[in-house]
Amino acid sequence: MPELSERAQYLLKALTERYIREGQPVGSRTLARDAGLKLSPATIRNVISDLEEMGLVCSPHTSAGRVPTVLGYRLFVDTLLSVQPLEDSLVDDFKLSLGADTDAKDLAEIASKLLSDVTRMAGVVTLPRRDHAALQRVEFLPLSEQKVLAVLVIDDQEVRNCILQTERNYSASELQQYSSFLNEQFAGRELNEVRRRLVSELRETRENLNRMMATALEMADQVLGEAEQGSDYVLAGQTNLMEFEELCKVNTLRHLFEAFNEKRHILHLLDQCVENEGVQIFIGEESGYQMLDECSLVTAPYSVDGQVLGVLGVIGPTRMAYERVIPIVDATARILSAALNPKD
Repeated sequence: MPELSERAQYLLKALTERYIREGQPVGSRTLARDAGLKLSPATIRNVISDLEEMGLVCSPHTSAGRVPTVLGYRLFVDTLLSVQPLEDSLVDDFKLSLGADTDAKDLAEIASKLLSDVTRMAGVVTLPRRDHAALQRVEFLPLSEQKVLAVLVIDDQEVRNCILQTERNYSASELQQYSSFLNEQFAGRELNEVRRRLVSELRETRENLNRMMATALEMADQVLGEAEQGSDYVLAGQTNLMEFEELCKVNTLRHLFEAFNEKRHILHLLDQCVENEGVQIFIGEESGYQMLDECSLVTAPYSVDGQVLGVLGVIGPTRMAYERVIPIVDATARILSAALNPKD
């Protein structure tokens, strides 16, 4: 992140807040009024020009105004944001709606609708994972056109097949080596534990540059992300996204709704949030998925007895009101966790 003077931080914050509210590029004269500083429009233009050179703001098309970039939003969220506490009445409504006498799937559906209704964006909640599902073995088989067939045996009774797209063709002997390594490391362990160890060992092997181990772990991570027990989510309010000008282009909506229906990419993204405590935010291209380049995703995990069961969140435009959405997502995760935890 670039280091900014206090004046530049103040103007970036004012510009971002104005753009989030109105969705229109912000000019220097407007910014002078909003910022409340005794600065001339020329001085403000110079500061904004510096912010543009740093990649924090940009000028869309031929507009004289500026809008935040993904990097600008990230700096705003990480260092300049003032999160607003939720009203007690809203928290009480959430607690009432997420009553403990409802089964887990119904609670997930209620939570997704609450998130959607309150934020006027899309609310998403992954369904709780089934406990104690164990990986018995994994096998990789070569296919044509840079594809690999992964076969997972779970609990000695369920077989899952998954086709992986790879960067090159792999020989049968290479894939056998990967399978043997993974089975030696993970066979008989619960899927949740396997996922946790995969994240940790992937980080270590990348640092140690062990290419064979890293490739095997990456393949396992990809296939487990798609085939893990209980991998599904409920989504509410996706049509709310059509109300935002930057998302209502035909191609943008088509790719976004295809991703919602196909689910695999959204699930893989949400799965990355399982290992992180508290709220996590993906802004635009940070998600790694092109269909979400115009969106932000704010997530938080929910748990029972200290074990994470799933993730919930809000999907909206990058110019969402983060100071409002973040505490809503955080509170919903905590209230859903409380509803799922057995009472003494």
